[in-house]
Amino acid sequence: MAGLGADWARDWLLRTAAVIAEHRTELLALDRAIGDGDHGENLDRGFQAVASKLDGAEGTPADLFKLAATTLISTVGGASGPLLGTALLKGSVAVQGREELDSDALVALLTAARDGLVSRGKAEPGDKTMVDAWSPAAIAAGEAATAGASPAEVLAAAAEAAEGGAAATEPLVARKGRASYLGERSAGHRDPGAQSSALILRAAARAAGHP
Repeated sequence: MAGLGADWARDWLLRTAAVIAEHRTELLALDRAIGDGDHGENLDRGFQAVASKLDGAEGTPADLFKLAATTLISTVGGASGPLLGTALLKGSVAVQGREELDSDALVALLTAARDGLVSRGKAEPGDKTMVDAWSPAAIAAGEAATAGASPAEVLAAAAEAAEGGAAATEPLVARKGRASYLGERSAGHRDPGAQSSALILRAAARAAGHP
């Protein structure tokens, strides 16, 4: 099975910029309910900056992820920039030097990204954060790879699990981040970071040719 190279990594990041822009208003509304109300705006600004930096950029997938990471960290306000930037940075280290990423390398990428989020945000599954999308995504990717799935199938499994994880944040009471200040009132709302993470991971699968 052919691996996914720099063209895929670039397409993933560009698709992410497009889908975050498309869902900006939705993400703003989710964040207004339980956060600062700026999640969609911050991510949109960050990924538009990433898209502009990719113009003419070359290298391995890891090189492109590192470029995206440093751009997000430097341009996105709030917690989401440092968190997603750290995720991409840790993911880039996990696949450093690889021209193409096979199924196992994608699992390493997603697992390292999840671990980066956990380390930076001190959050665990069930805390109603981005981790609730990235953790099931990494687990599902690992299970798919073990079963012999192709890289595109691994990413599709990750995206589906992330979408399920994001939906599952709705009844949760937030234990981390701004939403935790609301206590029980945070229940009944989907976490905006988990939702944007699900959009990002679905963009990865679509860049690999999976619906």
